[in-house]
Amino acid sequence: MTDEARLPQRTLIVTADDFGLHPRVNEAVERAHLYGVLTAASLMVAAPAADDAVERARRLPGLRVGLHLVLADGPAQLPHSVIPDLVDKQGRFGDHMVRDGFRLFFLPQVRAQLAREIRAQFEAFSRTGLSLDHVNTHKHFHLHPTVLTLILAIGREYGMRAVRLPREAHAPVWLRPWIALVRSRLDRAGVAHNDYVVGIAQTGRMDEAALLDALANLPRGVGEIYCHPAAPGDEPLTPAMHAYRHADELDALLSPRVAAAIEAAGATCGGFADVLARNTCDTCGKQGKRGASLS
Repeated sequence: MTDEARLPQRTLIVTADDFGLHPRVNEAVERAHLYGVLTAASLMVAAPAADDAVERARRLPGLRVGLHLVLADGPAQLPHSVIPDLVDKQGRFGDHMVRDGFRLFFLPQVRAQLAREIRAQFEAFSRTGLSLDHVNTHKHFHLHPTVLTLILAIGREYGMRAVRLPREAHAPVWLRPWIALVRSRLDRAGVAHNDYVVGIAQTGRMDEAALLDALANLPRGVGEIYCHPAAPGDEPLTPAMHAYRHADELDALLSPRVAAAIEAAGATCGGFADVLARNTCDTCGKQGKRGASLS
């Protein structure tokens, strides 16, 4: 029997990242959930439009909301005075992830500050009153073993049950051992995760054609398609997103053709808690760690 044959039926989580980054993102999340195929969103708790995102999420009981931990290229929850080795005077993380990765690994005072910031972001999510569906990190920084260690230690105190596994087909060879390590550590910790993800190679370009292609080749098991939708606007949401096609991604989530392709694939949809718990029940617990924490 092949590995794929051992997996449960096709189940799919369709997630919007950067919820709270901008009102245009929040509008797109609401529209794509109400009128399209979006089932989940990942909240940036310290982003400028986070309060607006939380208000919208409270009006959308079917939308599964998780924590999008920002530890690079974005605003921190704590001020510079508390985490001076991590952020600039404006309280923003930089985008030098390789350099910062070495500092996190070798410098105890930097790790201690990172732990404070991760806890502060979990605490901020907890104050929203929303149920924590999942956790992931901006730019997949939890591939770093120190970051993952802190997330696993702190997250369990806040009811963390599922974490995104950034395992995409055709990932670079050098990255695969790191992904395998994340998967092994999540399994050992009893934290649920998806089997694969779609959206890394096409970040910012998850238009209708990209979604239809992914759905036409949908493997068995728990998949997550993630994207960055936003309502149309004249300016990029951030300088780093100047080439992102946010409106095209929103159109894709609203596309009847995409909805029909999901139905044709026989995929059941929801958030992490929905699909992982369902698969655990369907397989009588034979999945092991992947769904155990959601039962």
